[in-house]
Amino acid sequence: MYNEKVLDHFRNPRNQGTIANADGVGQVGNPVCILPNEKIFLNSKFENIIKATLGFFVFSHDSSKNKILNRSIRNYNGEIITLKNCFGEISLTPEHLILAMKLPKHYDFFRTKNKQKLIPAWYHAGQLEKRDVVLYPRPKAIKDIKFIKINAAKLKHDFKSKDLPSQAPLNQSLMRLFGYFMAEGNVQDRISKTYISFTLNIGERDIIDDIKKISKDLFGLEVKIQEKPKVKTAVVLLYSARLARFFKELFGNGAENKYFPEFIMALPLLKQKSLIAGLWRGDGYVNLKRVGQRAGYATISYQLAQQIKNLLLRQGIASSIYIDPAKKIDGVNHKKAYRIHVGQRDSLIKLAGILGKKYSPNSYKSISSWFDDDYFYTPITDIKKINYRGKVYNLEVEGAHSFISEAFCLHNCGDIMKIYIKVGKNKKNEEMIKDIKFETLGCGAAIATSSMLTEMAKGKTIAEALKIKKLDIADELGGLPSVKLHCSILAHEGLEAAVKDYESKKLINK
Repeated sequence: MYNEKVLDHFRNPRNQGTIANADGVGQVGNPVCILPNEKIFLNSKFENIIKATLGFFVFSHDSSKNKILNRSIRNYNGEIITLKNCFGEISLTPEHLILAMKLPKHYDFFRTKNKQKLIPAWYHAGQLEKRDVVLYPRPKAIKDIKFIKINAAKLKHDFKSKDLPSQAPLNQSLMRLFGYFMAEGNVQDRISKTYISFTLNIGERDIIDDIKKISKDLFGLEVKIQEKPKVKTAVVLLYSARLARFFKELFGNGAENKYFPEFIMALPLLKQKSLIAGLWRGDGYVNLKRVGQRAGYATISYQLAQQIKNLLLRQGIASSIYIDPAKKIDGVNHKKAYRIHVGQRDSLIKLAGILGKKYSPNSYKSISSWFDDDYFYTPITDIKKINYRGKVYNLEVEGAHSFISEAFCLHNCGDIMKIYIKVGKNKKNEEMIKDIKFETLGCGAAIATSSMLTEMAKGKTIAEALKIKKLDIADELGGLPSVKLHCSILAHEGLEAAVKDYESKKLINK
């Protein structure tokens, strides 16, 4: 990421430290933070940032998995910006950096083909506007597993459960069964009455027959089917306490608590297609007859909704997540639900292919979001600003120095620079920077630019030092990555602030 000169100034910074009784001190930059209940991808789930702690892992903007080195908490009183896109929203301080593409105002950039030519960079949240495009990583890790161990032991007083194989092939059939379970399955777990049930529409004979075949082929189990014509329901029962406990351990139990174990999320794409097929056939829909063809899936599990989003991203399928608040309809309480919507033409073609459905688009191709090999690109759809007083949080992350929320890539770099100057006179009796030092809390580029600034300014007259331009520091270092150019600008602003402080003190002491 950095050239040798930048690395040298990072590893061996010049003029680092403080100056006692400095004539001028300039502090610039702000620590950047998010609100305490914002969710980030922490270990294998999306959790509130307040649950993050030293040694936990986050996923970064480049899809790498990195360790948390530190979590910071501070009191904040000021503006908070909430940015929203198709996946969700994030509330954060205006200086927080987000991986994005800022669209020029020219009408040419209403065209996606022109947006795709722009170069992504880290932008302050306060710089971004509606229609600007943000990047979200496509999960890339792939680790195949051929067999899965059935490690639920037979309990001492379990005299009814049929013996199961010690392992099962983790093939497309089993992945489809997993999908059916996550959509329509449940574990009944009571003493002497532990089993798996799938509640389906009575007309879904293809799913019933598929569950029946997979259960027999993989586990040697016969299913029982209870039909309830009055409510148009068929319940498929798998009477195996061991298999029920195994499923419960893998996926949780109760619709609100379901989630996929981490290894499922890294399996090859072909196996995950079978998982998506089972999910969608069980509890999703595809409507290809209406104007504005679409597909959707609903769940009351927040974690499952986020995992489905990532499963679709891996397949190159764009989705949106909408929240249905808890409500009461006809005397029945409905829990808060998450609806995953697929409507973009190319994405619907891919999903229809996974589900074995024929799809002939009846509309022109319209693209507001798109993919490349590494990212999903999607616009900001709404921005809100509020005044906030309370705790805010941030992380320091090794490696990529970034972490992801449910909808955005966030840099952990909140650079703070302090520049100290001592002013003297040269032979021409001109005010000059006799000494200059810095203290910087920030990334390698922030430290390198601070170090280079001190070398460039030391010995110059104040007038000459102020002629140093914002990007001259980066040029003197041999260049910085575009995502780090703000460090050069910050160092320049630090020098200006130190000189301004000196001039102010001079006026007071006159």
